[in-house]
Amino acid sequence: MPDDATPAPRYTHGHHASVLRSHRWRTAENSAGYLLPHLRPGLEVLDVGCGPGTITAGLSALVAPGSVLGLDRSEQVVRAARESTVGIPDLAFVPGDVYAMEFADHAFDVVHAHQVLQHLDDPVAALVEMRRVCRPGGLIALRDGDYATMGWYPDYPELAQWLDLYRRTARANGGEPDAARHLVAWARAAGCIGIEPSASAWCFATPEDRRWWAETWAERFTASAVATRILELGLADQATLEAIGAAWLRWADEPDGWFSVLHGEVLCRPG
Repeated sequence: MPDDATPAPRYTHGHHASVLRSHRWRTAENSAGYLLPHLRPGLEVLDVGCGPGTITAGLSALVAPGSVLGLDRSEQVVRAARESTVGIPDLAFVPGDVYAMEFADHAFDVVHAHQVLQHLDDPVAALVEMRRVCRPGGLIALRDGDYATMGWYPDYPELAQWLDLYRRTARANGGEPDAARHLVAWARAAGCIGIEPSASAWCFATPEDRRWWAETWAERFTASAVATRILELGLADQATLEAIGAAWLRWADEPDGWFSVLHGEVLCRPG
């Protein structure tokens, strides 16, 4: 089976129901805690790669009566975000391209991106564009996962196979699944200043959390764009993906089960 393929910009997860279910779990509190102390009423915020808008809505509550705009390249996701946030004032969502955002220079006080850069074939170019739309003295906030440092117990070999397949697929799509460790370097390469790095983690270890986390990945690896791309690349067959999905569900029933997801974070200034 091939180890890689020519990189092409392509969103690895796609917008399957299992993916959106996972993304809707995210809130400003559990996914942007490093940023929250820096927010205050009246700020104008751009949420890049906003997905279904759950983090975006949380940011909106913290800066009201300031405004928050969510940007995502998927019109389908933008429509869903709009529908789920009807009635929240000064919160809007638009489709757009992170490499060429249709906003004036210096339009926002805060530019936020959660788990976005890992999916881009040129994260530095995206950060240069984020710098352009951030006001002088404003804040750019970045948080991304690092798949290579994910850890779990018990040691299911199928989960090690899951991790290997995901990382290879993400790189074949032009992304960098271990983005967290690159955030400082990318921010410096984009010309950002005042870089403040940090890290935090998600932990799935209660029976409820294990079941939810396992079900999302079992479904993604058997029925979503991730599975489709793995098959296209010839990295595994459907039977292997089904076996990995079944292993996720067995792991969820482990009373000692544990899964951790490390995230890197960067706060920086546009310069």
